[in-house]
Amino acid sequence: MSVQHNNIILIGMPAAGKSMAGVLLAKRLGYSFIDTDIVIQEQEGRLLKEIIAQDGLDGFLAIENRVNAGLTPVRAVIAPGGSVIYGREAMEHFKEIGTVVYLRVTYEALEARLGDLKDRGVALRDGMTLLDLYNERVPLYEKYADITIDEAGKSAGDVVDELRGILAGWDPRCGRG
Repeated sequence: MSVQHNNIILIGMPAAGKSMAGVLLAKRLGYSFIDTDIVIQEQEGRLLKEIIAQDGLDGFLAIENRVNAGLTPVRAVIAPGGSVIYGREAMEHFKEIGTVVYLRVTYEALEARLGDLKDRGVALRDGMTLLDLYNERVPLYEKYADITIDEAGKSAGDVVDELRGILAGWDPRCGRG
């Protein structure tokens, strides 16, 4: 990977396994690991659900976009929140500093994995169902992804092994191995 593309950014729905796969990948590559939800909470001094409750969804999305667009890591695996794809500046920044990997999970698997959406700090508009959110986000994940990994039937270790194999031959300048 070139200097500008020495980070790996994992995008996908909440509970897609971005953090779990990210930590494993970072360990195997000798990279640092950044969970941007934690960075947001540290910078704001509040939990995600508190930010959403106090600033509203649009306020949260603006904070998320600003924080993600301001990250300048070197050799890091970055796991942003699932709503990062709403932030144009953040996603353009991520495309400049790394390879964006979409961890695709089926709706059925997602539904089985997720607990209380509000407690998780999921950016969900009033009246919107999980299926609505899934259908709205999937095209955005696909739009920004350099690489897509289908998680169906795979453990986090399997996902990391598959991704490492792809990255070994990946040229971020032309988008292929």
